[in-house]
Amino acid sequence: MPDKRGGERDGPAQATADDGTQWVTLGQISGLYGVRGWLKVFSHTSPRDNILSYPVWTLVQNGKQTTHKLSSGKVHGKGIIAQLEGIDDRDAAVLLLQSEIKVPRTQLPETGSDEFYWTDLEGLKVTTLEGVDLGKVDHLFETGANDVIVVKGDKQRLIPFIQDVVVNIDLENAVLTVDWDPDF
Repeated sequence: MPDKRGGERDGPAQATADDGTQWVTLGQISGLYGVRGWLKVFSHTSPRDNILSYPVWTLVQNGKQTTHKLSSGKVHGKGIIAQLEGIDDRDAAVLLLQSEIKVPRTQLPETGSDEFYWTDLEGLKVTTLEGVDLGKVDHLFETGANDVIVVKGDKQRLIPFIQDVVVNIDLENAVLTVDWDPDF
């Protein structure tokens, strides 16, 4: 069951603005690189450098939103570095630290019939094959072996996101059905 990671892995990724735009968080400005305004970027996309395929980033920091065009970016070691138009020195770049990088949901590529963005799964009601309500998908994260769904309900459950466990995903009715023992 392939997925597309257009959204955050560690928490709610999708928000709706007053104008109805659904925003998806793709990453965060995590540090500075050099003295010419380059930024270290923590990307939530998979593969990591997919974040560089979005030419315009909306940065959100402390409730303030600014829009910047990506002028350059590349993989650097195990991370990503990027430069935004108009951010030409370290002093300008430092003001963007810890900003979330967002794009409108409509800019994400379409998914195939058996593909899902993590952000689309967050908030879905999770039920067992027997109809037991386990709670809602809070977020997903990667492990070395498989992805894991974090379900919050009467308790927090970690459910592997694998085909034998995740039986059905119904986005229209906002329900994810799992073959899972409610006692776990």
